Amino acid sequence: MSEFSPILIYLVISSLVSLIPLGLPFPFSSNSSTYPEKLSTYECGFDPSGDARSRFDIRFYLVSSLFIIPDPEVTFSFPWAVPPNKIDPFGSWSMMAFLLILTIGSLYEWKRGASDRE
Repeated sequence: MSEFSPILIYLVISSLVSLIPLGLPFPFSSNSSTYPEKLSTYECGFDPSGDARSRFDIRFYLVSSLFIIPDPEVTFSFPWAVPPNKIDPFGSWSMMAFLLILTIGSLYEWKRGASDRE
């Protein structure tokens, strides 16, 4: 059990560090949510216009996927942050295949005109 004590201490400290800031404001807060002004819909000082459940244009999803593609690319590129003599050929070629798939996806969206503005 003694070899697991640093892990237990780390879990307790990390739980406290994350839970204390969440619970700290509650004793100091007032019950201001009972005011009608606090419960009303606020949209930049104007009365809300339209329905919040309206349909989005498909271009919105295409543009959002353009922003999502680089995220896993950067995340899965971290294993390359080792010296080149430490990566075996399988790891190197699998990373090349991953980057090729992401590049093909980016080129496909570019060809479809996802980044074109109208």
